[in-house]
Amino acid sequence: VQLQESGPGLVKPSQTLSLTCTISGCSITTNSYYWTWFRQPPGKGLEWIGYIAYSGSTYYSSSLKSRTSISRDTSNNQFSLQLSSVTPEDTAVYYCARRNDRSLGNALDAWGQGTLVTVSS
Repeated sequence: VQLQESGPGLVKPSQTLSLTCTISGCSITTNSYYWTWFRQPPGKGLEWIGYIAYSGSTYYSSSLKSRTSISRDTSNNQFSLQLSSVTPEDTAVYYCARRNDRSLGNALDAWGQGTLVTVSS
């Protein structure tokens, strides 16, 4: 399976950040897979943003929940992240990943290469 993030690399403050993750080699509706977004600000650790499950249900980080929406396009085998009202503190490398609940420890067993999003006017 391969994951590929895409989207603008520069977003202005107060606007909405939108990224898409395209999945190849696996169906987004396959049972037990959770399609996940993470981010890593410069010089900081990895932060979990949320996921959309194979069923279509979603779950978000409590700290970002009010600004986050994750959706999917099953016909194109993609899922997307929208983060509203961004500030420079949302500048980060954003990653999509697959959580595999069939695996031992529910491993994150596939990752995109990451895409840098800078929030700046």
